[in-house]
Amino acid sequence: MDSEDRLLTPGEVAALFRVDPKTVTRWAAAGRISSIRTPGGHRRFRESEVKKLLFGERGGPPPEQP
Repeated sequence: MDSEDRLLTPGEVAALFRVDPKTVTRWAAAGRISSIRTPGGHRRFRESEVKKLLFGERGGPPPEQP
């Protein structure tokens, strides 16, 4: 993991994708996004991976929709 890579909570990821946090948890369970478990059993997501999913592999924002 990159030392600059923040770990996001399911709620933070959900806010970025505008979905419910339970949806993010289901994505992780299905293997669509990898997660890290804290010692307390909570999921955390690497910010860099979330941004790749959000913006695509190009690394930029998605194109404007007509």
